[in-house]
Amino acid sequence: MFVRSIDFSKYSSIKIGPSVEVLMIEKGDEIPADRFLVGGANNLLISPTPPPLMMLSKDFDYCLIDGDTLEIGAATPTGKILSFAKKHDLAGFEFVAKLPGTLGGMLAMNAGVKSYEIFNILESIEIGGEWIPAKEIKHGYRYAQLPGIATAARFPIRRGYDETLRRELLKLRDNQPKDPSAGSAFKNPPSDHAGRLIEAVGLKGYRLGGMAWSEVHANFLVNLGNGTYEEAMELIELAKEKVRESFTIDLQEEIKIVSK
Repeated sequence: MFVRSIDFSKYSSIKIGPSVEVLMIEKGDEIPADRFLVGGANNLLISPTPPPLMMLSKDFDYCLIDGDTLEIGAATPTGKILSFAKKHDLAGFEFVAKLPGTLGGMLAMNAGVKSYEIFNILESIEIGGEWIPAKEIKHGYRYAQLPGIATAARFPIRRGYDETLRRELLKLRDNQPKDPSAGSAFKNPPSDHAGRLIEAVGLKGYRLGGMAWSEVHANFLVNLGNGTYEEAMELIELAKEKVRESFTIDLQEEIKIVSK
């Protein structure tokens, strides 16, 4: 283990957060139970006073083919996964194109695009040194109940990387804003879309200080410059309140709020 200082106002995708000491976990280390695990910080909103934090080191950044199985370390960036799949003609990973973050983050939230999700192609996850079959882990739309910290995952190898599919899935995200954000702020309610609901209550483009609900896609909370955690939280609560009042729907955060 070693400690690394990380400025989350630069490291996180939403460009909000303090500069704090983060414990880096190496292979063979016992993973502490009293720290919050940070991956690529692409779906996180970190408060000025976060709990103790940790990250997986580069030891967990790898892709390895072993027979008919592909093993990927949890700290591996999605861009690296896609490049590896393309190079080795591996099918099933086309949907990770331009998805931010690392494999660990994808596993923790069953990340995906439309019907393409990481658990659909997953064989097993390494947690606490043991390999747990994916079918034994409860999961669903944008969530997975992992029984601990994922350090790696295994996938059955299928040949036939599909560049056409990659391009088609990328088009589905053409309406996402370019401003710094943490991705979708809320999960889509059953048979509806959070963006539609936020727009319907008049909040699309609504700005508070340096933060706003994007004019491009209402479910994206964007940092327009020097946005703060407090402004972001106020906008999140405002959207939840207005949608609840108008539609009796309780929006659930997809963004992870990291605070003591």
